[in-house]
Amino acid sequence: MTLHWTDSRDIAIALMDQYPDIDPKTVRFTDLQQWIMDLDEFDDDPSHCGEKVLEAVVLMWMDEWD
Repeated sequence: MTLHWTDSRDIAIALMDQYPDIDPKTVRFTDLQQWIMDLDEFDDDPSHCGEKVLEAVVLMWMDEWD
């Protein structure tokens, strides 16, 4: 499965698996963007990422984390 910036929930699940002890509320957007791009399944243009995309991922991650 390939992940794109629009796959907020799937990205959040992948991040939860990769960083199980990280509270998503403590992650800086610069780190989050890099972590997403470092996921093996991720394949999208970095220029398509913005604050709204990262907010959506954090919200999904928080939802999954709780």
